[in-house]
Amino acid sequence: MSGIENSGEQAGDGRVTNAILIAGPTASGKSALALDLAERKGGVIVNTDSMQGYSVLDVLTARPSAAELARVPHFLYGHVHPSTAYSTGAWLRDVTRLIAAGVLSGRPVIFVGGTGLYFRALAEGISDMPDIPQSVRERWRYELKEQGAERLHRILMREDSTVAMQLRPTDGQRIVRALEVLDASGRSILEWQAARGRPLVDRDSARFLVIEPDRGELIERIEARFDHMLDKGALDEVRRLMALDLDPDLPAMKAIGVRELQAAIAGQMSFPEAIEHAKTATRQYAKRQATWFRHQLGPEWQRLRPGDALAD
Repeated sequence: MSGIENSGEQAGDGRVTNAILIAGPTASGKSALALDLAERKGGVIVNTDSMQGYSVLDVLTARPSAAELARVPHFLYGHVHPSTAYSTGAWLRDVTRLIAAGVLSGRPVIFVGGTGLYFRALAEGISDMPDIPQSVRERWRYELKEQGAERLHRILMREDSTVAMQLRPTDGQRIVRALEVLDASGRSILEWQAARGRPLVDRDSARFLVIEPDRGELIERIEARFDHMLDKGALDEVRRLMALDLDPDLPAMKAIGVRELQAAIAGQMSFPEAIEHAKTATRQYAKRQATWFRHQLGPEWQRLRPGDALAD
């Protein structure tokens, strides 16, 4: 097994060399592994989890604590307001800016998280989609609510029939995405998707790690962690989020535990019921993550159990 290099560099084309990628389902211990490696190697950690990028939800997304964040440099944690629909493309642009600013140079860079599409974009590149102005995004979300998916599908059929024929008339999310890209850029989403981006890490020097915990052990960790979240103020976080009066369809509003605790606060279910619902949703999410990592990550990914020792 090859060792982990002691210094990170940028390749000549702006890619990160000697990167360490750590993936795994929620509550699998990947953040602890990343922190241990970063401390031992003098490295930095870059968040590779879609929910941990949002502010307000510090506890409920299991973001590293203030004490952990202070131990080594961490980037892209809690930097996005919940009112923003953060995307894989936006995350990739943020990583690109970190590389361009030189803050990832000269030391190992550890990318850690549970969002498979982020890892795929990082290691393989994705299409560079256009920025969507908030006004455009809000317009098409409003139209979806007012007119429904099938009406918007007919609009898309008139404006971009090639895309429309590939989508179900009831698939409101993808229909809206196609319409907002067309509205914002004047180009079909298919044109943007055809222009493949480039990887941001040098694959030849990167190390790929994925944690695969025992199912029973993972369930125990999930149960204990959610109880810990409640002790650390998860309920207050949900109240603060509710006070922002955000669109319930925004990604941050779909963080596990938000809807369940909202329902309890509103008296729609008891708090014990809400807690059990949230734990069940977390278990289901972890299962989907594990399945995705098992089938989508290639042979270059080293499979680990929690607590496995790694060679230096």
